[in-house]
Amino acid sequence: MTGGGWSCPHELDGHCSKVRNLPCDPGMKGCELYGRYVFFDAGKNTRLEQKKAREARAGETRPASRTDD
Repeated sequence: MTGGGWSCPHELDGHCSKVRNLPCDPGMKGCELYGRYVFFDAGKNTRLEQKKAREARAGETRPASRTDD
């Protein structure tokens, strides 16, 4: 491969061997990339947005760290 790029190890002849041999669609549910990266298609970003919201809520509920002087 020239010019740099990425190739999924689960893609075989345009189909995903990880997700029931469906046509490869990077970021689809079950894909290695699902919920890890931001995609141009906003529909593929739902999981990532949910994950960030949970992390933000968890950060708000953590008690402040104490420093004993």
